[in-house]
Amino acid sequence: MNRTSRLYALVEELRASAPRPLTVAALAARFEVSTRTVQRDLQALMESGVPVRTTPGRGGGWTIDPSMTLPPIHFTADEASALAAALAAADACAPYAGAARTAYQKIAASMTGPAAAAARELTARIVALPARTDSAVRAAVERALADNTALRLSYVDAAGRESDREVEPAGLLTADGRWYLIAWCRTRRAGRGFRLDRITAAAPTGEQAHPHDLTELLHGSSAAGAVRPTALALLGPSP
Repeated sequence: MNRTSRLYALVEELRASAPRPLTVAALAARFEVSTRTVQRDLQALMESGVPVRTTPGRGGGWTIDPSMTLPPIHFTADEASALAAALAAADACAPYAGAARTAYQKIAASMTGPAAAAARELTARIVALPARTDSAVRAAVERALADNTALRLSYVDAAGRESDREVEPAGLLTADGRWYLIAWCRTRRAGRGFRLDRITAAAPTGEQAHPHDLTELLHGSSAAGAVRPTALALLGPSP
């Protein structure tokens, strides 16, 4: 078993055992490798963001939060190629680009033979002209949306005017190759769209944001006809 396969198998072994912890010795015996190798693999999983953790002492060991990972998903070769191509085409400055990159790496690493060659050939034919977005701004926006918290922005509009805003993020809009943060602006007391590459700074206020309906905020704007991308629309509304 190569290392990539073993890393995936380690995650599934921990998922199957959760919440009961497994010792390094038990995992080493299960995969017929040294305890040092298992320790190195577990550390690599932690560094890649997999929610594995260790509990020291008697009765302790390694566990994983199964609610934070997905069980194995079996894609057809065409589905895997399509996902790899879509993720590879993700703009490096777009929201969640870091997660898209690691997801692409995982899919590519899991593919072998003709399917892997086809996916590599397809992704090699895709290029993108990235927009310029500050990575710290992007990370702050991603976190605010995930945690439903307010943000303090420094923003430069199309006319070059600078302003400071406090906003309550509602969602993201993509149009014509640009990304916009759609939010309730506390400063203007109205819904506003902020182009990500025009946000010069973004910092959390530490305050919880009020819930806002994305469609309502877009109503009456040039993006009033925005729709969910087809793949996301198939998932249905959020619970």
